[in-house]
Amino acid sequence: MAVGSRRQRELAARRRARRTGAVGFLVAAALPILLWRDVIAGIASEFRLDVRYLITGWSPWVLMALGLVCLLVAAVQDWRNRSRRFYGPTGAAWVGWGVSLYLLGFALATQVAQIAESVGRS
Repeated sequence: MAVGSRRQRELAARRRARRTGAVGFLVAAALPILLWRDVIAGIASEFRLDVRYLITGWSPWVLMALGLVCLLVAAVQDWRNRSRRFYGPTGAAWVGWGVSLYLLGFALATQVAQIAESVGRS
């Protein structure tokens, strides 16, 4: 009986972790839009095919998007059936890359927003 209840607790913990991860992913995807909607709109309104503009204006959002893609890959790997014959390693490296890229993009977006605000005031 104890083995069955242990298995039930493990499955419940896995479901709870997946729900928490899904909510965290949605919050991480919505946060830049909520925080920097005006900055993104301002950058997009001045769109031009210039390397300097693309790198300085869009790199934070691209880094955050790449981080979210890496986290999505890790989630897909976690949802795969673990009892399959060729089940591979866990997605820990994908999570590491995802969190690193997202945080780097977030920090850079903060700086871009501060620069855009100081340019707008002068």
